[in-house]
Amino acid sequence: MQNERKPERMETVVIGGGQAGLSVGYHLQRWGLPFVILDANERVGDAWRKRWDSLRLFTPARFDGLDGMRNPLPKHSAPTKDEMGDYLESYAKHFELPVRSGVRVERLSREGDTYLVEAGEQSIEADRVVVAMSSYQEPKLPAFASELDAGIVQMHASEYRNPSQLREGGVLVVGAGNSGAEIAIELVRSHPVWMSGRSTGALPFRLDGWFGRHFGARLVGRVLFHRVLTVKTPIGRKMRPKLMSKGTPLIRVKPRDLAAAGVQRVPRTEGVRDGKPVLEDGRVLDVTNVIWCTGYHPGFSWIDLPVLGEREPMHELGVASGEPGLYFVGLEFLYSVSSEQIHGVGRDAKRIAKVITERAEAAESARKRAPAAAASVGG
Repeated sequence: MQNERKPERMETVVIGGGQAGLSVGYHLQRWGLPFVILDANERVGDAWRKRWDSLRLFTPARFDGLDGMRNPLPKHSAPTKDEMGDYLESYAKHFELPVRSGVRVERLSREGDTYLVEAGEQSIEADRVVVAMSSYQEPKLPAFASELDAGIVQMHASEYRNPSQLREGGVLVVGAGNSGAEIAIELVRSHPVWMSGRSTGALPFRLDGWFGRHFGARLVGRVLFHRVLTVKTPIGRKMRPKLMSKGTPLIRVKPRDLAAAGVQRVPRTEGVRDGKPVLEDGRVLDVTNVIWCTGYHPGFSWIDLPVLGEREPMHELGVASGEPGLYFVGLEFLYSVSSEQIHGVGRDAKRIAKVITERAEAAESARKRAPAAAASVGG
């Protein structure tokens, strides 16, 4: 009988090698704590590279750097998804962060005071684990998506890359948030496009205009999203559930842009009739393509611990409730709107690294006191 491989031992395991995981690694490294970062992608930054070809960040490059290393692109430019991926890869190399790529964690459990991280044939025992991942892991599709005619090309926004994937004919983009608007405005150049869903509102100015470049990006990103809309402010606590369920306002593409380009706004898509999508007002759309910009499930079912709530893991500012040694960074509105964004994730990572360090130092002090106390009693 072949012996089972003994689990590797690590003090801290960080699950996820995107901006959240790298930020946590940077701050743990500054505190001098040993750790490893596990990432399912083959290269650091691939989570960005795998998105649609024309994607660009909303914020200018001056706000798109992580703690310790600014983004080298011109400060007013909007980085492409590949440029962002390359920046994260260079960040990991610059700070020599211990990232293990191509390692997909399949289960996280606990045995006594020790966490067990399992990834294929690999297993790691750890004193603490940081789940450094966003709330958007598994594509969400309506149940009736499977009823669409087999001849209709349908895909989730996570699968969309460029218009060449689609058939000739009309496109229904389901979802009127930022992803839906960005994809619709691209596709309308080559296809008739209908965009379905309720409006999420829009910023009152253009980020790429003079005001946006010089004042607007800072006002929205660094003030409104980073300091005003937080769990510590009354307005932040009020807006949190609304933003998490409805989505953020349109940032770059405005409703008038969609109208001017020829994108037809229609009500919600509520079902399928004779293999074709049916709108809330009863209309049936004769389209050959459907793109679901309908969001994501958190995708944390692999966490085999009693911390998963209905909408998000149960935590207090990233510290898991009832699970000493388990932490979260990168979640939607973990502390503020900016918690899941490049310019905001570092604040949460720094706080969690500090909590980990303080708890580790307290535990070490307790271990050192224990023999002395035992000797005193015995004496």
